[in-house]
Amino acid sequence: MTERAPLSRKLSAIAESATLKVDAKAKALQAAGRPVISYAAGEPDFATPQFIVDAAAEALKNPANFRYTPGVGLPVLREAIAEKTQRDSGLAVEPSQIIVTNGGKQAVYQAFQAVVNPGDEVILPAPYWTTYPEAIALADGVPVEVFAGADQEYKVTVDQLEAARTERTTVLVFVSPSNPTGSVYTPEETRAIGEWALAHGIWVISDEIYQNLVYEGARAVSIVEAVPELAGQTILVNGVAKTYAMTGWRVGWMVGPKDAIKVAGNLQSHLSSNVNNIAQRAALAALTGPQNEAEQFRTAFDRRRRLIVDELSKIEGVTVPTPLGAFYVYPDVRGLLGKTWRGVTPTTSLELADFILEQAEVAAVPGEAFGPSGYLRLSYALSDEQLLEGIRRLQDLFRA
Repeated sequence: MTERAPLSRKLSAIAESATLKVDAKAKALQAAGRPVISYAAGEPDFATPQFIVDAAAEALKNPANFRYTPGVGLPVLREAIAEKTQRDSGLAVEPSQIIVTNGGKQAVYQAFQAVVNPGDEVILPAPYWTTYPEAIALADGVPVEVFAGADQEYKVTVDQLEAARTERTTVLVFVSPSNPTGSVYTPEETRAIGEWALAHGIWVISDEIYQNLVYEGARAVSIVEAVPELAGQTILVNGVAKTYAMTGWRVGWMVGPKDAIKVAGNLQSHLSSNVNNIAQRAALAALTGPQNEAEQFRTAFDRRRRLIVDELSKIEGVTVPTPLGAFYVYPDVRGLLGKTWRGVTPTTSLELADFILEQAEVAAVPGEAFGPSGYLRLSYALSDEQLLEGIRRLQDLFRA
């Protein structure tokens, strides 16, 4: 009997999402009865606002929603996204420049597929969201990591980008506010990076999924607002998941030049066709309806942000830059490594995260998922009570 042909080498090389893996482990332990507190998932703990749910229920009454609709998205939703893009990103676009996708993650995947050719180098500032390098690899690109540590508030500089640029560099990933760090680039920093990309003809894939979750008067200025001339070589990705507590509804989008959107739309026509119409109607309600509940979510995140930074900073050996966006903190925990705690001496943040889960029943994602070791990502998208209890466990665990 002839041996079976091998599986896809490309897909076999792709790693499982580290954040989902840690979250799944935490949930399995919780299901087994262990009082695990998880800071792993990037998911608001709030219920989707009722008016959005009501819009979805109303959409179920219309049989037109049970049929195929345009693969690139409902026209009325694309119009609403165009309005949001002009309002929040300072970019006037036509609905034809927009594709509605199955969550922001599909938009990220298709953006790389649209502009990356085999062997192209993609500059990837680190720490980075765990999906980016895998999506680059799936487009046959080569991720080139550029790391900025806590001393830089996890924000790369133009000098660092230029040092990483080669003749094969074709794309830059730009994320502000950042997952996993919560860092927000200033308007001046954003402009400098945008002008650098423009000068070298480099595509920019800018992930703006957290743009409405900012604090202390900060504003996440879009790179195309900072440098309008860059719009012809930029793809914006976004979605309703984080701002409106709609992670499970799976509605995102990508915005870009018509030629890039055309090729991405062709891909989506074969990959997934249209996004679920009920979810699209819900997203339309989110973007066009009252924003007071979204603002309440943001206010709650702000309160939790200040709480987790204050409490984590009390642990000797932990450095916590104050994030100005998203709902994550990214403490530098290198001061805890190489020391013995309860008979265990962790030397990497991966080992440290395992130790914390076992000893304190607290789940955090190790820095290896996002770049170099020595860091942890903790989401503060959980209740105030759980957030404080988890940090108290860490304070007890690492009490000198």
